[in-house]
Amino acid sequence: MLSRIHSFLLAGVDAERCEVEVDLDESGLTKETIVGLPDAAVKESLERVRSALTNTGYAWPMGRVLINLAPADQRKEGPAYDLPIAVGLLAASGVLSGSSAVDLRSAMVAGELALDGRVRPIKGALAMASCARASGLRTVIVPEANASEASVVDGVEALGVSTLAELVGVLRGDLELEASAPPDIEGLLGSASAPVDFAEVRGQEAVKRAVMIAAAGGHNLLMLGPAGSGKTMMAKALPGILPALTPEEAIEITRIYSVAGALEPGRGLLTMRPVRSPHHTSSAAAVVGGGVIPRPGEISLAHRGVLFLDELPEFPRAVLETLRQPLEDHVVTVARSQATVRFPADFMLVAAMNPTPKGDAGMAGAGEAGRRAQERYLSRLSGPLLDRIDVHVEAPAVPWEQLRAAAPGTGTAAMRERVATARGRQRARQGAGVVNARLSGKQLDELAPMSEAGESLLGRALQELGLSARAYDKIRRVARTIADLDGVEGLDTGPIAEAIGYRLLDRRV
Repeated sequence: MLSRIHSFLLAGVDAERCEVEVDLDESGLTKETIVGLPDAAVKESLERVRSALTNTGYAWPMGRVLINLAPADQRKEGPAYDLPIAVGLLAASGVLSGSSAVDLRSAMVAGELALDGRVRPIKGALAMASCARASGLRTVIVPEANASEASVVDGVEALGVSTLAELVGVLRGDLELEASAPPDIEGLLGSASAPVDFAEVRGQEAVKRAVMIAAAGGHNLLMLGPAGSGKTMMAKALPGILPALTPEEAIEITRIYSVAGALEPGRGLLTMRPVRSPHHTSSAAAVVGGGVIPRPGEISLAHRGVLFLDELPEFPRAVLETLRQPLEDHVVTVARSQATVRFPADFMLVAAMNPTPKGDAGMAGAGEAGRRAQERYLSRLSGPLLDRIDVHVEAPAVPWEQLRAAAPGTGTAAMRERVATARGRQRARQGAGVVNARLSGKQLDELAPMSEAGESLLGRALQELGLSARAYDKIRRVARTIADLDGVEGLDTGPIAEAIGYRLLDRRV
């Protein structure tokens, strides 16, 4: 007897439909075979399914069992096929005969089975629900821990099951199971708050302004200063002043985390822009993405949020150079012999570094030996990488008097209001979704016209600092953002001079 169960396979951060076909020939010799390019975890599913069925009270069918995972030319991986294989075997054996509110012909099934029949969570449940909706299927049957995640997708009913016996009862009509209630996405996003307030950072008002400029225009940022000057705190507080996530962005980010297995079980939606801070010993594949079967890396997990690289020069140069293409294209392309996968990578790069490996010297007043140590440390960073960072700012050590000051500094609420106003000006001028950091040279000529004095100032700076054409456009983009924050339409010497001041490391590398 033949049965067909709908399931899914992952391709990048998206899901594609996979059909699990189970052919049971009780007259043949006892043998079990899985075909359709299964990996080791899928091949081992036969043993998990066998134990789960037996310990749930169902006999393993006698005869020849052939399981095909279609399409046969795409590799299948992971334990998510345990549950559809078990359901397919029970359906082919006639165990699931009876009336049920759930029609398997319009349902997609996925889940990992424990040996005692419990259903464990899987990766990619949200992508699976999106695939089911696109395929015209009405129901997804997932582990209970993934039900809230799958219920985010409109138009699909998410049924969460905790055991194989519970699912069999539902499919036979012996049990009724309520679908997971869809979350209040707007309410969740509206109540989200950043874990760190900028008011907790004492002093550093000049650095806070640079951070605010970066947030307002979507610019990449590098903070340079001695250890303990608040660089990490400000990076963690940055999402609090960025625009709130839209429902579409929240679902997009959650899907990436779900596919990567980085979503906490039972959590249905990410409500804050992510901040990812990989360790400097991370490999290029871990940061950018890849692997034998490509998986998203840290820069994709930072999509729509912040990638924070602390102690930037300590990262291997090969890892840092792989960031150059994603910083320009905002997408990662991983090519393999069987397929090419694209991962989203629209993130703000925020980096921090000490002036020297010791971390105890400032940029100024360090003496000749200190300057040589700084130059050696900075030489670990390539010019093309620094070219792609719009704002360089020094974070000096905070004096004791400011640390003891009773009055807090500028807080997140005030900074967020100014960033929102600047983003509103950009939206009115450039359209939704186009921040100043994305303006092309032609658009800058039209939307960021410079006064004669401002153009003369920028020309002199280019000659004296030896800046590249890329840095020229970045100065104009940053100046456009500064003008938006200050409520100015044209670019005079003020915004231009401040933007030039944020090319700190162009004078030292």
